[in-house]
Amino acid sequence: QVWQIRLDMHLLNHDGNITDAASIAGIVALCHFRRPDVSVQGEEVTVYTPEERDPVPLSIHHMPICVSFAFFNQGTYLLVDPTEREERVMDGLLVIAMNKHHEICTIQSSGVVMLLQDQILRCSKITAVKVAEITELIQKALENDQRARKEGGKFGFAESIPNQRINAFKMESAAVDTNDVEEQAGEIIAKADPPSEVFAIPVLHTPGTAQIGEGIESSWGDLEESEKEEAVEEEGESEVAAFECEKVETEDTNTLRETKSEPVVLSDSEEEEVVILEPQELPRKTR
Repeated sequence: QVWQIRLDMHLLNHDGNITDAASIAGIVALCHFRRPDVSVQGEEVTVYTPEERDPVPLSIHHMPICVSFAFFNQGTYLLVDPTEREERVMDGLLVIAMNKHHEICTIQSSGVVMLLQDQILRCSKITAVKVAEITELIQKALENDQRARKEGGKFGFAESIPNQRINAFKMESAAVDTNDVEEQAGEIIAKADPPSEVFAIPVLHTPGTAQIGEGIESSWGDLEESEKEEAVEEEGESEVAAFECEKVETEDTNTLRETKSEPVVLSDSEEEEVVILEPQELPRKTR
């Protein structure tokens, strides 16, 4: 039987170099974690509760820490711990994981930059210095947390709230004076300068734009040359269509007058019956 440990990381804010931050948070969480104590007698395994025995830490032999390097201008410039904006314009990224014993655990390279051997050796030397500093800070933080727990003081999230380490946007409550609110508002209005000018019509800031708002008519700027030509063509076509329509109406009216003056007579030779067709009113075409 073995213990199965799962480590989940939730990002609250990402301002670049998330790999280094995640590696530090993960290794610190594993070092801070305590599992229940266990005793084994033959084939019988006993798991003790925290009330029966104090939980014990994990057996962590070393702490691998990741250090990221951003390269610019095909490796000419080197930057440690890039921000989110710097990551957008970098050519390549090199991540080296190392412990305080100068043992390289992993190396990952990404991007479109080709690194030389001297550049990788230089990054490894910088990583050794940074890992020693970060490991010392982690050990001090763990010792302070253990000491605070033994003394019964604040630790963990409760200790971070007053110092605004986690919730950076936390603001202390301030008393608000609600007395003489109307008088203060009147003084502020009296001291305020009146508006320089009130526009009754929309203001066109640039040609081709319009100001649209509640209670204000929308107005468009001057048309472009192509739009003017299209408008002229459409106007000409509408005039031609109107002229043709009037011409058709005139012809229909003349036909109607001729029909009224000279009725159409159809004769049947066999029965000698005369049929007179009376003119009907023609429908007028509308534009």
